[in-house]
Amino acid sequence: MISKILIANRGEVALRVIRACKELAIPCVAVYSEADSASLHAHEADEAVCIGPGPVVDSYLKITSLIAAAEITGCDAIHPGYGFLAENPEFVEVCENNDMVFIGPGADLMRRMGDKSLAKQLMSRARIPVIPGSDGAVATPVEASRLAESFGYPVMVKASAGGGGRGLRLVESPDEMERAFEMASSEAETAFGDGTMYLEKAVINPHHVEVQVLVDKAGSVLTLGERDCSIQRRHQKLVEESPSPLLDDGTRMKMAEAAIAACRACGYENAGTIEFLVDDERNFYFMEMNTRVQVEHPVSEMTTGVDIVREQIRIAAGETLGQTGSIRTRGHAIELRINAEDPYQDFQPNTGAISRYVPPGGPGVRVDSHLYEGYTIPVFYDSLLAKLIVWDIHRPAAISRAQRALDEFIIEGVTTNKDFFRGILSDPEFAAGHYTTAFLEDKMEALLREVE
Repeated sequence: MISKILIANRGEVALRVIRACKELAIPCVAVYSEADSASLHAHEADEAVCIGPGPVVDSYLKITSLIAAAEITGCDAIHPGYGFLAENPEFVEVCENNDMVFIGPGADLMRRMGDKSLAKQLMSRARIPVIPGSDGAVATPVEASRLAESFGYPVMVKASAGGGGRGLRLVESPDEMERAFEMASSEAETAFGDGTMYLEKAVINPHHVEVQVLVDKAGSVLTLGERDCSIQRRHQKLVEESPSPLLDDGTRMKMAEAAIAACRACGYENAGTIEFLVDDERNFYFMEMNTRVQVEHPVSEMTTGVDIVREQIRIAAGETLGQTGSIRTRGHAIELRINAEDPYQDFQPNTGAISRYVPPGGPGVRVDSHLYEGYTIPVFYDSLLAKLIVWDIHRPAAISRAQRALDEFIIEGVTTNKDFFRGILSDPEFAAGHYTTAFLEDKMEALLREVE
């Protein structure tokens, strides 16, 4: 049993966990930085504890402060949300050493799956398709060049501890290798404290498709359909939808089976996501496993009716899944990430006070956000303001509903990327479902003209 949960995060994801806790009648404690004292999550939880100044290294990333906050409020479990310490095995170990349940997978598993090269080796042994590449870490640009010659350019140099597009470079020829390798390694060292790199064959302009999974302590697995996350800018997702317009039923079934096999191969537990790259012929390759709930999890909730965060808590408390295998999805869902950034200034983030906020409503519309009128966006954190999620019975209707919801959505006081989505939703290639991860790069100028 879990009696009280500390939420080691902020903003909309903290609110998301608070709501699940309240529905399960489990008291919850929010933590907040001095910059977040006016944030909704600090006021909606049953209790709230200030854990330090605004910078994340002094607050949300400070493990000792989080554990202290849990101890003084009598929490016996911690939910990490996503980002911050959600995939930090040292944090998991500290929770376990202080007799607190970490709502997520164990430290050893997180460490193994967080190392992208080791995870790929594990999946290969489980006969799950993987992209050709190095068998483990690559120490130097010279070694990387030798391996690249063996399976051919272009290749990707990738951070073993990477994510979110950091520590990642495309190398199209031998003379680019040294600079790309060193830049990616340096970026990874700065972002993750680990500059270890590995190498893999580049799948040019692929589709990015991921399968949501839930796994209980008995090892039973439930897949909740797939999400297509191919609309990306610099490897950061902007639009997610489910089901993927690319897949046919046969490929969809094979990917679900591969996701189940992946969970069993590593002994997974709790919520996670198996991410694949898919080519135009629907050949798919394991890319990585995210050992946490993801930003885009509402897309899967809308098409399955399963509350993923609530299931996370139930699994951590030792409860078993009510169903296993692959759930039957219904209808079509789309998520748009509304960020405080200016598309005309290279998507530069901005801050300020929200002078007016009117979220859209109506059937099949969901908004996950921590905004309210008068709220001031702090300078220290991610630019995500809101997630607009829509559902309808089929994809064309979902697109139309998303366009209508955007028309209703009012956010004033800061510049956002809200209107940028109009061009995406009305683009013929997007409407036909014929897009890859190169979509935004190829169409940026035309999409910016649509915003005018």
